[in-house]
Amino acid sequence: MTSLILETLDIPEAQQVTITDDSLTVDLADGRTISVPLAWYPRLLKGSSDERNNWRLTGSREGIHWPDLDEDVSVKNILLGQPSGESQKSLQRWLESRKRRISQNH
Repeated sequence: MTSLILETLDIPEAQQVTITDDSLTVDLADGRTISVPLAWYPRLLKGSSDERNNWRLTGSREGIHWPDLDEDVSVKNILLGQPSGESQKSLQRWLESRKRRISQNH
């Protein structure tokens, strides 16, 4: 029953995204503003301010993509209170790759 409710849940479009050092805040088309801890999304937490502020809305404004951080977050998951599902192993590979990329550019 729960999965049926989630499938039919009307997810409002994202209108604006604001990121601080502590939180990800999304203004929704239905007038709500929802904020979650940035710690829920380790790639965003590890990213620079410039990388975090380089985002775009995806799909029918139902998701947010950060190309510099290879991160995607859905409005649905934010509304449901679901943090990133990325494994520690995957995050470590990404951090190592990021470190190599940054050292090559300097």
